[in-house]
Amino acid sequence: MLFQQVIGQKKVKDRLRGMANGGRMPHATLLLGPSGGGKLALALALSQYLLCEQRGEEEACGRCPSCIKAAKLVHPDVHYSYPTVGSKATSEDFLPRWRELLGESPYLEANEWLQHIGAENRQGNITKEECVGIIRKLNLKTFESRYKVLIMWLPEYLGKEGNRLLKLIEEPPENTYFLLVAENQERILNTILSRCQIVAVQALSDEEIARGLEQQGYSTEVAHANAYLANGSFREALRMAAQGQDDNAALFLQWMRNGYQGKPVKMVGWSEEFAKRGRENQKHFLRYALHFLRELCLIKAVGPEARVRLQGEELQSAKKMAQVLELEQAEQMSQLFSDCAFAVERNANPKVLFLDASIKLHRILKNKLPEKYQGMSGKLVL
Repeated sequence: MLFQQVIGQKKVKDRLRGMANGGRMPHATLLLGPSGGGKLALALALSQYLLCEQRGEEEACGRCPSCIKAAKLVHPDVHYSYPTVGSKATSEDFLPRWRELLGESPYLEANEWLQHIGAENRQGNITKEECVGIIRKLNLKTFESRYKVLIMWLPEYLGKEGNRLLKLIEEPPENTYFLLVAENQERILNTILSRCQIVAVQALSDEEIARGLEQQGYSTEVAHANAYLANGSFREALRMAAQGQDDNAALFLQWMRNGYQGKPVKMVGWSEEFAKRGRENQKHFLRYALHFLRELCLIKAVGPEARVRLQGEELQSAKKMAQVLELEQAEQMSQLFSDCAFAVERNANPKVLFLDASIKLHRILKNKLPEKYQGMSGKLVL
């Protein structure tokens, strides 16, 4: 991948090129920023730039054998590590699928990748076997190029297994570079962070996302509308432009209605159906729920004219709920969703967890809801 193919991020590109050209390339670089901003794309572009046989000041040539192989994700001196499913799984087990999905777009999200490899109800991780394999591969001589590069996507999934890589990261073989791509600094071992040079990658601006969508063939109107709603994530903008509104919106609004009505049969039915979605999808849904609440609070604070990152039915529902909910209730709901995400992460029984959450949601909604905002039938109007 070439730097010119990476959307926006001019300052980061200039910094990475400067490190590579000025002999200041650290042995371990951590690209850190929110999902969808292009961190993985930057890592791919930097690896190709490092290995290019005829690179210029600004860009890899794109024509030499190294560039051609790197662009096809088959260069023998570029290694990839990423979350997988299975207690002893390694990245090599899923390499064809990795190339397939990355070939479609380097703007991946963790949940998208894990569902692509059939995670379903299992959580992703980077295993002991993967770490052992990394040590083995990076201690071999290079095959074709002067440099070896390891691109590790989402080192947050290493957990304590990351301790196995500390010595290798601190004292790597000659001409070996680690490019780590991360979203959540708090989940990475401090011992790994201390051995990396952190490069902050900001969320993309609405204008940059819009230009990227237009390059994908979308009209200016569609590009700008989805860029605003994407909240800095090009992958989210692509998804919305291609598929329209996420079903998480409809699912969340149904949960709110069931929670207000408090009918046991509906709450049990919703919880049982939702439990079938798998843990990664459940975590993705809860992230959406927290996003919805943030936008709702903005509407409540600024008014219906506030520019929020919601669309269609979810936007209209947020405006109605902003008239109904007190900020204290929104805070309680936010804490409830955060607690659910914490429990899902630790393999809580989803049927029990979300039925309990539905009951608590009912209590929150009923606690201070003014009667004047109830519909004629006593139902929450969304």
